[in-house]
Parts: sequence; structure tokens; C-alpha cells
Amino acid sequence: MNWYLGVLKNYVGFSGRARRKEYWMFALINLLIMFVLVMIDRLTGTMSSTVGAGLLSGVYSLAVLLPSIAVAVRRLHDTSRTGWWLLLVFVPIIGGLVLLVFMLLDSTPGENQYGPNPKGV
Repeated sequence: MNWYLGVLKNYVGFSGRARRKEYWMFALINLLIMFVLVMIDRLTGTMSSTVGAGLLSGVYSLAVLLPSIAVAVRRLHDTSRTGWWLLLVFVPIIGGLVLLVFMLLDSTPGENQYGPNPKGV
């Protein structure tokens, strides 16, 4: 849970680097929270089939949009890539797969142009 809260506290921090663990722990906890909120939306009847989102899950998605982008940019920085690579998400299928590979790659050893290695190695 500390990884999740750490990302939320650094919600506009687009500089620096983020370890794989920080990124993926945030993604996992975010997914679990969204799952619970979607279930609550369905049970309470606040889920809209036309929009594809519910009241709680929609508000939560907007609340974590900026922290999600920030941690993704920092993760790309950790692999020595600029945050502009995140725009690949708009390329159907291939863009998402390329980004997935980038997010799975190990950190660039030592210091890079975005700062010191967060692993401390």
C-alpha cells in the first residue's frame, strides 16, 4: 500500500525515475480498487451501460488519471526514454504492446539524464 500512496503523494512529479516495482504495485492496487468500485456501482445501480462507467468508478478514474500518467512517465524515464513515448497508447494494439514491453524492462543501470537509479545500484 505504501507504493500506491507514494505515487499519489507525488501525483504531479513528472521528473525523476520510477522502479518497476513502484509502477506495477500502483497498477495492481489501482486495478483492485477499480474492480471493487465497479462492483459497488453495479450493486447500487449507479453503473451506466451507455457510458460504460459508474459514478464511483468514474470519479475515481478521474482522480487517479494524473498520478497514473506521472508514474508512467517516470517509469519510461527509468528505462532512459522520454515521457513522450506514452503517446504510443494512441496507436491501436501495437502501441499498447510496445509500452507494455517498455514498462517491463529493467532500469537503466547507474545514473541517466533523468536522475540517479532509484534502486540505489
